[in-house]
Amino acid sequence: MAPSFDCALSSLLCAEENDSVFYDNEYSGWVGGGEVERFEGETWDHHRYYRNLNQNRVFNGLDEHGLPSQSDECIALMVEKEHHHLPSVDYLKRLQNGDLDLEARKQAMDWIGMVHAHFGFGPLCEYLSINYLDRFLSAYELPKGKAWMMQLLTVACLSLAAKMEETEVPLILDLQVGESKFVFEAKTIQRMELLVLSTLNWRMQAITPFSFIDYFLYKLNDDDKRIPLRSLILRSIQLISSTIKGIDFLEFKPSEIAAAVALFVVVEANTVDTEKAISILTHHVLKVKHFW
Repeated sequence: MAPSFDCALSSLLCAEENDSVFYDNEYSGWVGGGEVERFEGETWDHHRYYRNLNQNRVFNGLDEHGLPSQSDECIALMVEKEHHHLPSVDYLKRLQNGDLDLEARKQAMDWIGMVHAHFGFGPLCEYLSINYLDRFLSAYELPKGKAWMMQLLTVACLSLAAKMEETEVPLILDLQVGESKFVFEAKTIQRMELLVLSTLNWRMQAITPFSFIDYFLYKLNDDDKRIPLRSLILRSIQLISSTIKGIDFLEFKPSEIAAAVALFVVVEANTVDTEKAISILTHHVLKVKHFW
């Protein structure tokens, strides 16, 4: 049986002022007052550094040749952990067969896209908003017949994503732009944020296709520094962002989406022919699997 919404909220209120709510429990020793798994060793710290560095390079337009490419070992670690940041395996099927409201999800996507454009948020913020929403819906059953609950969840997911990724975050009340049927008080949104955090096991630093795209583009171009990657990266960002709103790509992992996008982009740009690109990509996928 799905947990009670009211009960879940009341149990989380005491944690509302906790400063560690955005720590990922895969990486921290203590989160929200509870002890969680800690990954040992320098390898995982190295991976975290390069994962964040790589995504910052992709979105901030840093010198594409001024930073080292991620190692095969770091990529392998992300591939190993990426399933923690996906909806449950039956989520797509439940959307397709009507167990979950597909139209309500579409309306949520449209609203997130509108607010994203209104405030000029980055592509990762939009991606994370939808990722949080899908993961929550796959793990938590919202009460049926209460449309306001879906709107509240959507606002909370976007608010959390903005806090994770944006340097300037509007007030919670200001996020509610457009002609929404429901407008929520800040405290109500904050309580839903806590429920989302708890349901997602505080895993907010999600591994996304953006985490891998730089690596695949470098490898598909044989690490050739003469090839300008910026235009390829911008095209990749555009394609990755287009995959998250529909449901067709929910069955694929972030690394798989990134590999497919990178392959399409380099072939489209004629920097590598199709057969060579597939050969290179296959080689590096097998190389990464060696570290598992």
